[in-house]
Amino acid sequence: MGVIYPIISYDTNYASKYSNSGNYTKLISPVAGTTEKTQGVVTTTETVGSKVDYTQASNWFQGGATKEDFSTSKVDFYTVTIPKLKINSGTVAIGGEDLSKSLIQYPGTALPGKRGNSVIFGHSILPIFYDPKNYISIFSLLPTLKKGDMIYVSYDGVSYTYQVETMFEVLPTDIQVLDQDSTDSFLTLVTCVPPGDPAKPKRLVVRARVVPPQ
Repeated sequence: MGVIYPIISYDTNYASKYSNSGNYTKLISPVAGTTEKTQGVVTTTETVGSKVDYTQASNWFQGGATKEDFSTSKVDFYTVTIPKLKINSGTVAIGGEDLSKSLIQYPGTALPGKRGNSVIFGHSILPIFYDPKNYISIFSLLPTLKKGDMIYVSYDGVSYTYQVETMFEVLPTDIQVLDQDSTDSFLTLVTCVPPGDPAKPKRLVVRARVVPPQ
């Protein structure tokens, strides 16, 4: 019951809130596969016969960027701070895809402060194991964010402030959430939900907009 309760809690408190937001239709969970737990990290099959390792960012959206897209000759970094989640200067890697070592910027998305959509992936596990300094669990409490919460990004010596505007769930096939919007500078945070329940995986999307300097 200790493992099941956080999953039921997520479904009760958050799932219905995020399932029908914006232009996204009601989500239908894919066929549940088998689950396996190794050193506290749960993997699963999203479709029968295909094991998925969610510590690798290229596995998060079907038909999205490949493993090769995440690999660059030079890996750069910036940091993100989310006071409500007690995340202080979490490292975001540009290039690479190992979510057990850092947050990951999705390839081809805008850099912070630029017009477009900066997309950051972060891993999550059961909220009872949350540690904001551990990248395996860093986004486990992402569902607790609300509209108006602040996110701070430091990139290339410049600090940017973003404010959460909307939150919603999508299926792993809904890669349109990664599209660019050049009307402003946006920040999108993505993690798997419900945390710790890979049998019916969805993606929680938190969309924030840059706050103009005063």
